[in-house]
Amino acid sequence: MENIYSVSEVKLTYKNKVKASERPQIFCSQDIYKLLINSVFDSETIEHHESLKLILLNRANKALGFHTVSIGGTNECSADIKIIMQAAILGNASGLILSHNHPSGNLQPSNQDDLLTQKVSQACKLMNISLLDHIIVTPESYFSYADEGRI
Repeated sequence: MENIYSVSEVKLTYKNKVKASERPQIFCSQDIYKLLINSVFDSETIEHHESLKLILLNRANKALGFHTVSIGGTNECSADIKIIMQAAILGNASGLILSHNHPSGNLQPSNQDDLLTQKVSQACKLMNISLLDHIIVTPESYFSYADEGRI
């Protein structure tokens, strides 16, 4: 009997271009902010439109890399939990830092920011991934959910 179905193979690979000894290690929210401002967010667009980004970490809290989840408008961007978790899983992350900018310069989290943090936290727990922080950034400062006891 001939097979009437065809199925493609899904192959997952993982290749890191940065040596473990050269990866930045995160100890506190200030370390996260420095990494976000110096390496992750674009200084030319941080005050123009909102972007949602992830920092993926290994068990030693060393940065494996970052991923841009979405780029939005002046006051919002979409946050698909499946895409966030997909990046964490494919990146082989043990820890996750969620981050987005507020082009307005207002550091206070919105209700949508709080809801996103809760949803990502629940998804991370299911996958045994630690949500270490959710950082809201501006060029001048940041708000840390972890520092405020909100994670």
